[in-house]
Amino acid sequence: MTNTKTYRRNRIRKRIKKVISGTPDYPRLSVFRSNKEIYCQVIDDVSGKTLLQSSSRDKAITDLKLKSNIEVSYNVGKSVAENAIKKGIDKIKFDRGGYLYHGRVKSLAEGAREGGLKF
Repeated sequence: MTNTKTYRRNRIRKRIKKVISGTPDYPRLSVFRSNKEIYCQVIDDVSGKTLLQSSSRDKAITDLKLKSNIEVSYNVGKSVAENAIKKGIDKIKFDRGGYLYHGRVKSLAEGAREGGLKF
């Protein structure tokens, strides 16, 4: 099999998933990045439930009319942090989903930290 980007990402993703698992007290913040959008979910892996989610397609984010994807990602991180704090979640495990910790993924993490999440 050739080492394409998706193959490489899936290999890294499996390696990360072996180590990171969310619990009710310490859920996992999972990131998915497409070419145009960015999505994140706070997941409890023990019960297999998504506790909350946020994305760049949310009305609150699109109304800001931001130009760069970095700014959008930062605001998605802040949004998920605010929703998590409202639900009583302040500590999470960050699952970058096989993506490099750079650019939009890094911006989302910084926004979540700025919003009050600890990881």
